[in-house]
Amino acid sequence: MTQVPSYDPAVVEARWQERWARERTNEPDLDQPRRPFHNLMMFPYPSAEGLHVGNMFAFTGADIYGRFKRLHGYDVFEPIGFDAFGIHSENYALSVGTHPAKLIPRNIETFRRQLKRFGGMFDWRHELSTTDPRYYKWTQWIFLQLFKAGIAFRKKAAVNWCPKDMSVVANEQVINGYCERHPDTKVEQRFLEQWFFNITRYAERLLRNLDRLDWSDSTRTLQRNWIGRSEGAELIVETPAGAKIPVFTTRPDTVFGATYLVLAPEHPLVDQLIADEQRRQVNAYRREVQGKDLVSRRVGGGGGGGGGDKTKTGVFLGSYARNPATGEAIPIWIADYVLMDYGTGAIMGVPAHDRRDFEFATQFKLPIREVVRTGGGEPLPSVTEDGVLVNSGEFDGLSGRDAQHRIVAWLQAKGLATPQVQYRLHDWCISRQRYWGPPIPIIHCDRCGPVGVPERDLPVLLPLIEDFRPDASGVSPLARHKEWYYVKCPQCGAQGRRETDVSDTFLDSAWYYLRYPSTEFDDRPWDPKRTTTWLPVTSYIGGNEHAVLHLLYSRFISMVLRELGHVHFEEPFPKLRAHGLIIKDGAKMSKSRGNVVIPDSYIQQWGADTFRMYLMFLGPFQEGGDFRETGIVGIRRFLDKVWTTAHEAVGLTPGASPALPPDVARKLHQTIKKVTADTESLDYNTAIAAMMEYVNLVREQGAGSRQAVEPLLVMLAPYAPHLAEELWSLLGHERSIFSATWPAFDERLAAAGDVEVVVQVNGKVRGRVIVARGATEAQVVELAMRDESVRKFVDGKPVRKTVYVQDRLLNLVV
Repeated sequence: MTQVPSYDPAVVEARWQERWARERTNEPDLDQPRRPFHNLMMFPYPSAEGLHVGNMFAFTGADIYGRFKRLHGYDVFEPIGFDAFGIHSENYALSVGTHPAKLIPRNIETFRRQLKRFGGMFDWRHELSTTDPRYYKWTQWIFLQLFKAGIAFRKKAAVNWCPKDMSVVANEQVINGYCERHPDTKVEQRFLEQWFFNITRYAERLLRNLDRLDWSDSTRTLQRNWIGRSEGAELIVETPAGAKIPVFTTRPDTVFGATYLVLAPEHPLVDQLIADEQRRQVNAYRREVQGKDLVSRRVGGGGGGGGGDKTKTGVFLGSYARNPATGEAIPIWIADYVLMDYGTGAIMGVPAHDRRDFEFATQFKLPIREVVRTGGGEPLPSVTEDGVLVNSGEFDGLSGRDAQHRIVAWLQAKGLATPQVQYRLHDWCISRQRYWGPPIPIIHCDRCGPVGVPERDLPVLLPLIEDFRPDASGVSPLARHKEWYYVKCPQCGAQGRRETDVSDTFLDSAWYYLRYPSTEFDDRPWDPKRTTTWLPVTSYIGGNEHAVLHLLYSRFISMVLRELGHVHFEEPFPKLRAHGLIIKDGAKMSKSRGNVVIPDSYIQQWGADTFRMYLMFLGPFQEGGDFRETGIVGIRRFLDKVWTTAHEAVGLTPGASPALPPDVARKLHQTIKKVTADTESLDYNTAIAAMMEYVNLVREQGAGSRQAVEPLLVMLAPYAPHLAEELWSLLGHERSIFSATWPAFDERLAAAGDVEVVVQVNGKVRGRVIVARGATEAQVVELAMRDESVRKFVDGKPVRKTVYVQDRLLNLVV
């Protein structure tokens, strides 16, 4: 018996990582690939702590899939980069007193070391960082294309302002009125001039295309809900003075029950509608509302169908409008839960049929009129659309659904309604009043207005300034640097001023996949031929935390670029799978909980291959799992068995290659079938379990020959690439295992073998029989009737019916 050397992962992994780099194993021919496969994973934000286990879980799952496809003959391009601009990096730099321009390169170096150590199949030739001027030059170029097309525009808008960040924060970053990053800091509302992208113009296409994308259902649902399509009508509510106030409603069947009108405090008509005696009260209320963030106004103030605080606030303007259906005078109020940027900035109050309106009407003793009645006589407010109209003039007796179309047509004939579709989605605010980001490439001129920086002058470099700390003015730190700020207008030559806002980091990540194949080109954002070859992305794997913002914005940018003739595809990610979350101690990993796990020490102790497989064995990849250190030992024992078995196979007498025992041959083909199917569907944990079962049988039967080991190593290679390479080389193969071919299986052998069938009598388990896989119902019944325990319960009675589930269950009904 050959003496088997011990398995030292550190030595094996260092050897193969060096060889992969030297032989450029992971660098496909980008110009002439035979079968291109762009395997994309969500690039990381390089935090100071380094990659944590959650990152490693995501990257390992994506890397396994890329390696699996490579063994199926694809030329797999697996790039990596760093999403390194943004407020997180800047805040950390401020907290430690280091400039982000010095801090971020150090963080990237840490990430690069970790990513290489875990054995990712990355093509490092095409690494990118969003902070590199060679990259953000083209981020700015994309902005200019949208600006020229009228899709980028500037307007004054209400925004959430974090006093600690001293910058705008998105609605998604406001939690119960407080900043997500600073749970002790209450978010305020401000009105600022901001740059926006007109994503709402693409809302219907973004929604419709979801139906044809091969995405995880969870991701598709999150995005569909975020876009939020609503069918209804825009009604015109008129005042006695002739002002026309548009109001959107999804329930035109309830218009006869509208007993008041509510405007956003910022609505442009408020000033002309205030009665003199109400002016002081109204203005005081408007000042009070300015101190509230937008999310609290929508939720806590009563928006969203009655969630949040039940106490509604509002002020009567002292004026009235006419209900478009009844002609009755209804009072006009302002309230904080109506926002100018949502819908038309005005709503009709129908308190009998909307919970929020009911609470508001109850608070302020406004009339409540039932106009849709159900047979069950449920208490008000009744929000169902399935009732029958009452108190609705000529429409009484119609069902709510029928009445919707008829009432809109009736009001439309009077010029008071238009059928309309509305979306929850709002235009994308890309302005950030911070330092650490790409400057928006605009020059403001008093004569010419906002003018795009000429493309020949890109990039607009982010100047290296020491006093980058933001202040409470709402103006970016860049405005304090006059030598950068003042510049000539490119159109008229007069004195102009640079835009001092930087762009949202989500713009950086909205196009990074396009840049990867073309990183060496400085004269174009992406090479047309390379782009046609490698895009759209073949497979994208990432987390659902990016389901809305990153994925939606990337799809939007791709649609615009296609429309403008810059790319050949509309959807960048035709296939996307969402991975699950790794939790620890029953909770999602986070610094605040103190349960973040950094993988370095585990990789040092156990090796990257063991750690990769352990993460994949925690649970289904698309669901995630609970990180418990105890399970890692079992994975290491499995790899030790593989190591020993391969060395023993090498030690066999040359030329002695006995056929595999029938049980082992059958198990091998069953394992190939299962690992193939499970790896394709990202069910990595069950694929690993199948390989473990196979190795155990091989060792039990002493059948560790080359025929048994070589196909196992190829299946194992995506999961434990260093070990597989080492043992493949040990078996005499000169080329990398990733130039091998994935093993095929014989369906006949894969299906062979005995199975246990549960036997029920009248639905109760009475026995079990062992039958050949694929046995017919008659054969299983015959065997069951020979079983004493089954026969006892049949008791000579005639079998009236049999129910047979192939290879699993037989139920005898007597």
